[in-house]
Amino acid sequence: MTDESRIWTAALIVVGDEILSGRTHDKNIAQVATWLGVQGIRLREVRVVPDVMDAIIEAVNALRVRHDYLFTTGGIGPTHDDITVDAVAEALGKPVVVHPKARATLEEYYATRGGLTEARLRMARVPEGAKLIENRLSGAPGIQAENVYLMAGVPQITAHMLDGLTGLLEGGLPLMSTTVGCWVAESEVADLLRTTEGAFVNCQIGSYPFFREGRVGANFVIRSTSEDEMMACAATLSEGLTALGHEAVAGGI
Repeated sequence: MTDESRIWTAALIVVGDEILSGRTHDKNIAQVATWLGVQGIRLREVRVVPDVMDAIIEAVNALRVRHDYLFTTGGIGPTHDDITVDAVAEALGKPVVVHPKARATLEEYYATRGGLTEARLRMARVPEGAKLIENRLSGAPGIQAENVYLMAGVPQITAHMLDGLTGLLEGGLPLMSTTVGCWVAESEVADLLRTTEGAFVNCQIGSYPFFREGRVGANFVIRSTSEDEMMACAATLSEGLTALGHEAVAGGI
């Protein structure tokens, strides 16, 4: 039986020189974080690393032991600089092999698209003992090697790989959230935020200030795995804001 009170965590490594140079804007962080949240898994860390073996290996070894799951995006394509598979295999102490099912899938996919070239065959390479993650969009599968999940860098392909994993990873209760907004400087209600969060041990309150219409305000996001506690915390915060002479706006501003 799953222990739903346990907090399951994940980390994400975004691989790619193009991300670090600013040429490409990463969209996978939000996508992976949102998907993990639905699975009851919390994304705790994200690292962006270059297409350099040592950098990827160091990140994989640091994060795979600190979290239940580690995801990577990027670097599993057909070109010479796609080295994530090699780096993960090195980190796990495994040789790289061609997965027979991945090869068959690629042969079928490319049968009418010019055939399975040596470059395309690179997308069938996996750390020895790895499992495949289904990808109905482009044929090339994702890879699961122990608790490391290798995904494509292209967000649309990553989405299909995540879909292939949906419901397969063990997690806890999903984290819910609700928002209370207020036209107030967050520094004026810092004590209220601290005491309110302290009164609800299963809730966390995040404060997100903004400047609009010539004045300052903030949205306070309450997160919890318990809807009852979350709503009680929101009600207490709203009452506290009102007592200080500020109007609380349910749902945020």
